[in-house]
Amino acid sequence: MAGSETLTSGEYIKHHLTNLTFGQFPDGHWGVAHSAEQAKEMGFWAIHLDSMFWSLGLAALFGYFFYTAAQKASAGVPSGLQNFVELMIDFVNDSVRGSFSGKNDLVAPLALTVFAWVFLMNLMDLVPVDLIPYISGVLGIHFMKVVPTTDPNVTFALALGVFGLILFYSIKIKGVGGFVGELTGMPFETKNPLLKPFFMVINLVLEGVNLIAKPVSLALRLFGNMYAGEMIFILIAVMYSAGWVMGIFGGVLQLGWAIFHILIITLQAFIFMTLTIVYLDMAHAEHH
Repeated sequence: MAGSETLTSGEYIKHHLTNLTFGQFPDGHWGVAHSAEQAKEMGFWAIHLDSMFWSLGLAALFGYFFYTAAQKASAGVPSGLQNFVELMIDFVNDSVRGSFSGKNDLVAPLALTVFAWVFLMNLMDLVPVDLIPYISGVLGIHFMKVVPTTDPNVTFALALGVFGLILFYSIKIKGVGGFVGELTGMPFETKNPLLKPFFMVINLVLEGVNLIAKPVSLALRLFGNMYAGEMIFILIAVMYSAGWVMGIFGGVLQLGWAIFHILIITLQAFIFMTLTIVYLDMAHAEHH
């Protein structure tokens, strides 16, 4: 599509960065946007159908393979799939043991799910940028972004899910009073009754910002890195329309970036998993 006569380079980039959006049009009817402008007019309550489809589809794929491995697991000579799943489980268990000091049977399965799911969503960035959009265009679908983690709605949904667990376990382990005390009693402490209310307000502001920064940093770190990676792939693809010399150069660049990007997609999944474990460990820690 980079060489399409109907699209300029700017239009090509804009097309590949636009989600397939379903929402309410200004006149009140609901439907799928046929342009980036229409998608923007739909506002906050619009749904990115492509992000939903690919993220849920990859979650189902992850669940299917791990369920199949569990069903076929044996004590004898393991299959290749069983070996892979056991390797993944050992890797996650080692990460949990190194970062989580509490006792919670949810943390390890959650960490495994987070790592595998985020990795699979990131992995879609290695699919040729024109392949699925071209197939979608043939089928009459105007837009199709295939990397869910380049959509901030997806990364914030993941981060807010983790944030909900942080709040839940903070209150469960420490109680409402302990959780509020943690927000208002540190880092500044005093026994002076006149200064105590003043310090409590300062502590609440500082600790409140620190608390809110956790989901924001989780979401934006993943989104920013993956969006930048996708943008580079798209910019390299634009080079194919500039003649065969630039096309060959672009092919070499694309191969090099794809190899390097394997490290990025794995690292981002690992960072998201590790921070999830660390934040939950902090939620379980009681301060006296």
